[in-house]
Amino acid sequence: MDRSHSAQDDESIHLQITELSKLSETCCSSNTIFEPQSCIEKTGRSDASSVVVPPTTPAVRAPEKKLTLFALRLAILEKTATGLGTLGFIWATVVLLGGFAITLEKTDFWFITTILLIEGTRIFSRSHELEWQHQATWSITDAGINSFRALRSRSHDFLLKTSKAILHPKILASKRSQRIRETSGSNDAGNPGNLSCLRLPTRTWKSSEVPLLPYAQWVFLTRNVSKLLNWLQLASALACVVLSLMKLIKQNYGEVEEGDTDKRNRKAALIIFYSLALAEASLFLLEKVYWEWKVVYCKLLEKVTTECELGASGVVSIKRFFYDAYSKCVFGSIFDGLKMDLVSFGMDLLASSPDEQLIGARILRQFASSLRFSDDTLQKIGINLSVIETLVEMLNWKDPQEEEIRQSAAEILTKLAGKKQNSLRVAGIPGAMESISSLLQTNRSSSGASDEIGEKKIIFDHAGYGFWTFNHIGLLMLKKLARDHDNCGKIGSTRGLLPKIIDFTHAEERFLKDENVATSQILTVKRSLQLVKMLANTTGPTGKHLRKEISEIVFTISNIRDILRYGERQPMLQKLGIEILTSLALEEEATERIGETGGVLKELFNIFFKQGLPEDQNDVKTAAGEALAMLALESKSNCHRILSLNLLERLAEALGDPLLRVNAARILRNLCTYGAADYYHRLKGVTAATPTILKAIMSEESKLQEVMVGLAACTFKFMSSQESSIMFETAEIKEAELANALVQILRKHQHPPIKVPRIRRFTIELAIWMMRDKATNVGIFKELGMEKELECVLQTTAELENFNIFSGIVGLSRHNTTMQSLIETALELLR
Repeated sequence: MDRSHSAQDDESIHLQITELSKLSETCCSSNTIFEPQSCIEKTGRSDASSVVVPPTTPAVRAPEKKLTLFALRLAILEKTATGLGTLGFIWATVVLLGGFAITLEKTDFWFITTILLIEGTRIFSRSHELEWQHQATWSITDAGINSFRALRSRSHDFLLKTSKAILHPKILASKRSQRIRETSGSNDAGNPGNLSCLRLPTRTWKSSEVPLLPYAQWVFLTRNVSKLLNWLQLASALACVVLSLMKLIKQNYGEVEEGDTDKRNRKAALIIFYSLALAEASLFLLEKVYWEWKVVYCKLLEKVTTECELGASGVVSIKRFFYDAYSKCVFGSIFDGLKMDLVSFGMDLLASSPDEQLIGARILRQFASSLRFSDDTLQKIGINLSVIETLVEMLNWKDPQEEEIRQSAAEILTKLAGKKQNSLRVAGIPGAMESISSLLQTNRSSSGASDEIGEKKIIFDHAGYGFWTFNHIGLLMLKKLARDHDNCGKIGSTRGLLPKIIDFTHAEERFLKDENVATSQILTVKRSLQLVKMLANTTGPTGKHLRKEISEIVFTISNIRDILRYGERQPMLQKLGIEILTSLALEEEATERIGETGGVLKELFNIFFKQGLPEDQNDVKTAAGEALAMLALESKSNCHRILSLNLLERLAEALGDPLLRVNAARILRNLCTYGAADYYHRLKGVTAATPTILKAIMSEESKLQEVMVGLAACTFKFMSSQESSIMFETAEIKEAELANALVQILRKHQHPPIKVPRIRRFTIELAIWMMRDKATNVGIFKELGMEKELECVLQTTAELENFNIFSGIVGLSRHNTTMQSLIETALELLR
């Protein structure tokens, strides 16, 4: 039997740990496999009921624009000062020292020489300062703008620590270890921050820790050089201002004798030079004051970090971004820095060194998770395949030193997979599914391993490596990818991935019955069940293959059985497990496997008949009823197993329960249809419920009326004419009234109804039995215009009326008798 099922609405995709108690996340859709589901209707219904459309918000100005504008203004001052300095240097060398070197006073000569040396030193240190400042941004504790206030507050501590480090080198080593831990620590509570102490030595130097000199490494570290250069520039500028002002105020340039043409322009030339030197130094000091005002007192970097929502670790990222923007403005066009943005900056860093990759990953992860910046961020990442490939590759990194980078990459890809066009790009990367599969790894001890690799694994396990965190992210990412039909096929064809997913559906009795069970454990099982459900709901040949693969994994059904048996405290898990069984039952082999697994049918009935459940758990009972109806459909063996449970009386009583009667009627009809050959006498007991069935036909509408008409057409076959007359008398309904109700049903549904696709078929089947049961009923139907209605139905029959169940808009499980044959049989009886 070829049966499949369309994917359900994906409300459960948007799942947060804090919303675990909401049953609405378990895809509580009113659609069932017993009616066709139009794709347009389904989308509209999903949009109206489950998709929360955020309110339209005005465009958010990128916070980093403040930094790029600040860098532009600094660059203008810097380039102006540099231009004046260059002009002053040329003036001094060409005009003064070249033209008046012999006639200059001794003091002027040495003042000019000193100023030139000072300015040369400042220009040299300035040209290299940014390079050293870049290297000083790798540690949260050492990264800085080298502000006056920061240097003042640290000067005494620095001297004290330096002297201690000379005597006790171990102190310096311990401080470095602490800084490494702080650098690698994440502001995410779920990210273990104590792994740095276990990190293995890397093959490259950490730039901020490079000892430039062998015997004074506590002073000449890379991170301290930028401070030294900064102070050198300040000292040079101040000295230049003092020397220039002294000469401009005193103007003691020597006496010029009358007639001495060699010295007549000396004073003007010297005034021009000292003015240029003063202007250059003043502009540089103005730049530093402006720098300090914006950075120290206005706290520009901290404000941008806050606006970007980057947390404590974002200080390093923002400083690094600012230095890059400033460098572009200084060494290129002053407008080059304006073209930079944090998203592009983060993507560029992903292709650099591990430290830079960490900064880039932190930026992109935060921006992708931010409500304000996520759309723009995901759009930029989504169109850059090289970045997506890099992120996918990072999923395979299992070194604890790279745990935060790996987690950040996984979270970014999860957000990216939330948009369909991006999910296709992610899944289209070669090896993407294998990389995602690497996230689904449990924390298993390697005790007994004596080799070096085994010892490392033990260390990492005991260090608290975030296996569960990666499991959650991996399952969520697969769920989002599974919303696309093609991606479902890729998930199923990835070697070893389905068994991993099924493994996470396992829940022990102790876990299910524990009132204080960890939220993360429930989340793991829930996400895995949701993913399996989505895969099992896939349509077409892909869905058929997936259901076969899922059902053939020996733990699938038994894991779900345990959830049904012990999961009373977790109804959401029970509902998901039941819906998986319903979808798997679309395949004949899977139906038999479910029935053969001990206790599954019994547990489904226990849930179906369970009393005293809260109203918000009624959907679990409904799902159990649909699963039982599916398992009994076209399966004689399952019908026999259900009948052996001796539940016919309870099913018959359930026909009067508003919550259970629809599915109870479906189950009974399937039992009567496929189990009558071997259990005729036992099924004859169903006839006791005929009065209830007849009353429902006369008073109800829509789906309930459909299933009751279908059940009546089956139950009357177990009765003789006398017995049926008794039932009509018991129900206080005349056969003519029932005949009229049947004609009215056909008249009401002149076209095949989508919501009740079998109601016209069942109506005609019941009318045929009534005409065969008693000849007088033929005349009644003729008088009511049954022949005309049948001819109308004959002209409007549709393919959907020939199927028991549907996979989307595709019909499955075809009826043995076509609608045309039924109509022709009824017309022959009338004629």
